[in-house]
Amino acid sequence: MAEKSMEKLVSLCKRRGFVFPASEIYGGINGFWDYGPLGIQLKNNIRDDWWRNMVECPPVGPDGHPLQIVGLDSAIIQNPKTWEASGHVGGFNDPMVDCKESKSRYRADHLLVISNRNDTGENRMYAFIADDSDSEDRAHKLLAKYEKVDLPLSEVDYQVRPLVQLPVEDLQRIVGPDVKTPGSLTEPRQFNLMLDTYPGVIRDETNKAYLRPETAQGIFLNYKNVLDTMRVRVPFGIAQVGKAFRNEVTPRNFIFRSREFEQMEMEWFCHPDDAKKWYEFWKDQRMKWWLSLGIDPENLICRDHEQDELAHYSSACVDVEYRYPFTTPGFGELEGIAHRGGFDLTQHQEHSKVKMQYFDQERNERYIPHVIEPAGGLTRGTLVLLCEAFTLDENRPSGVYMKFLPRLAPIKAAIFPLVNKEGMPEIAEKLYLDLRGKFTCQFDVKQNIGKRYARMDEVGTPFCFTIDGQTKEDQTVTVRYRDTLQQERIGIDKVEAF
Repeated sequence: MAEKSMEKLVSLCKRRGFVFPASEIYGGINGFWDYGPLGIQLKNNIRDDWWRNMVECPPVGPDGHPLQIVGLDSAIIQNPKTWEASGHVGGFNDPMVDCKESKSRYRADHLLVISNRNDTGENRMYAFIADDSDSEDRAHKLLAKYEKVDLPLSEVDYQVRPLVQLPVEDLQRIVGPDVKTPGSLTEPRQFNLMLDTYPGVIRDETNKAYLRPETAQGIFLNYKNVLDTMRVRVPFGIAQVGKAFRNEVTPRNFIFRSREFEQMEMEWFCHPDDAKKWYEFWKDQRMKWWLSLGIDPENLICRDHEQDELAHYSSACVDVEYRYPFTTPGFGELEGIAHRGGFDLTQHQEHSKVKMQYFDQERNERYIPHVIEPAGGLTRGTLVLLCEAFTLDENRPSGVYMKFLPRLAPIKAAIFPLVNKEGMPEIAEKLYLDLRGKFTCQFDVKQNIGKRYARMDEVGTPFCFTIDGQTKEDQTVTVRYRDTLQQERIGIDKVEAF
């Protein structure tokens, strides 16, 4: 992954219609992105694969029988009491610092500060963003830049500490990430991540509502509705794909951390005694699914949360992490699998005064189910497949091609007439019309055939079918394979089966 450039990937995404900056003609808006014709197709393919494997054809459980999982699409705006019960209104805050010189804003808990270990109280200290790249590498670069230190960090008498652990008076000595002089950072202050809105005609605090920061709460609010209307029994799951919104302090790394994003979440309701078993089950299942998308196993890990990382209501949580170009050689979050216990249903029962207990006829017992939550990022999943598919190849005109699995590729096949004459376009268009009802195909007659192949390589089309002069003679076409560049001839009547 080290040789993959994020800058080149972002450029390709813009050039080939995967992802555009939102509102670009007006200068854009930080933390928001638009998905172009190929980007939305790729994202939908990932979403559909998740939905198929989670809802339409859910996994087989430990007892050898298929699991019960149903779908849901809840409203983006819920009654504001939802977020009071969930703890988001009171506790969904991050410490924030501003830079008075650069006008940049940072998560205080994302800033590390490097300083002289034998500090006399006069030396400068340098702040940098912890998760932009390897911390030791960033610290060493700062020392080389400002202190002219060329030794490895292990041989230098410096220390690295989180900014939030330093006394306030040290702020006057700290040089911020984007400036050259100390003292420009403000004191950390709490910053609420909820984006609010005011539905209705009156715009005041009594009418304030919120754009959901996660899709999970809509599932908990509909838990009883699903029980009452669907033939499900505990254990069962409710799945949802949808938009969520967080007022991120510092959106960055392309679509990795944005203010509007999509989630693929499933809440698995089970007996408290069985929760640990199901937690282990879903850890295994979720890793298998991500690997099924063609991700190199070397680029995926499962990382268990340390005790101090867990939410107060959670007894266990594991992240599926991917080695992104901006985290390499480390990893960044892709999906979390959390043991949420009975917290959510209990909170909504207390705040709404509606009973959330489940009566288990087999056990002759009433209880509030515990919840295991596999919560994946659809936006981040799209980024992962873009990173994973981005393949360098100096033998190709642009030096790169996108190696998507065929079932996930935005375009499955391209149909080309070799030249735009001699009846070839008509044969090619007929083949296109025959295929388009079953496959996402593209018919293209413009430019020479080499440039058309090059464009299909950059958008990740696995197969190109070319109609040429021989087609009229023997009813065969040329198939070109994206990954190997090999070509072979098959009958035009065999293309759909191929």
